[in-house]
Amino acid sequence: MNASRQSTIGAFVFGGLVLALMTVVLFGNFRLFNPTTRAAIIFQGTISGLTVGAPVTFRGVRVGVVQRITLEFDQIAKAAFIPVTVELDPDSVRVTGGENGSQRIDLQDMVQRGLRAELMTQSFVTGQAQINLDFDPGSQADLHPNLTKLPEIPARLSAFQRVQEQLAQLPVGDLVKNANATFISLHGLLDRFDQQMPVLFDDAKTISSGTNRTLDAATTAIGDLQKRLDETLGHIDQLAINSDQQVTQRSTDLHTLLAASTQTMVQLRESLSDLRSLTSSRGEARTNLEATLRDLAAASAALRGFASDVEHNPQLLLTGRRP
Repeated sequence: MNASRQSTIGAFVFGGLVLALMTVVLFGNFRLFNPTTRAAIIFQGTISGLTVGAPVTFRGVRVGVVQRITLEFDQIAKAAFIPVTVELDPDSVRVTGGENGSQRIDLQDMVQRGLRAELMTQSFVTGQAQINLDFDPGSQADLHPNLTKLPEIPARLSAFQRVQEQLAQLPVGDLVKNANATFISLHGLLDRFDQQMPVLFDDAKTISSGTNRTLDAATTAIGDLQKRLDETLGHIDQLAINSDQQVTQRSTDLHTLLAASTQTMVQLRESLSDLRSLTSSRGEARTNLEATLRDLAAASAALRGFASDVEHNPQLLLTGRRP
């Protein structure tokens, strides 16, 4: 009976040990069959919030955990460094296209291609931090081979840390002095403004009264100008009407004058035609005129001869010429 009870107890204890071992293997950080990749990340600034067991992510994907955090002081450089050992899980990363079918992560090659580590805040409420990995080929790779023998992933400042560093470099004292001087100047300006405000109000009232008077005078002048403009426009309209009437009358007279001129031109053309027929060398009227002129010339010659005879012998008027 005691032997069977001891066997039962032994089997129960052995089963518990097996379950405990399986729990540690399955849910713990121990890797019995798959080797893990260890690397070092060396920080110089504060790593507040980062603890052992904090996740290591690559663009948000968890690829490992923080295994160890130490502090080392370099007496030669007179500087403090914080080496952080991380354990990368190869099961979280799938490598494809490796040379010779290799499926292992070449950490040094990834560092040469720009793999960098930075400290990020997991939660602003709890202040917990984590390490994030990403590629940044443009950043400088500061390595510390004298501080660790593990493959080193260069650290870089996160965007938040860069902002903190820039804020820390700001001349806060000078800014405070300038702000105090500005507030003092502003206070003096407000005092002078309070003192000059009543004068400005009086000047503004005076200017407003003068402006109102000017506006009233301008309104009156505009009214008079509008009346005169209306009268002028009325005169212009009447002048236009009279001009239209006179133009109509002159148009009638001009029409009559043109008709008379046309008739006169016709008569003048007929007279010129008659005159041309009289002066033509082949015209009958010119022949008759020449014959008449010859007869008149002969009669005139005979008359001159008779006058000459009468002048010598007046009795010819009584007796006439004898044959």
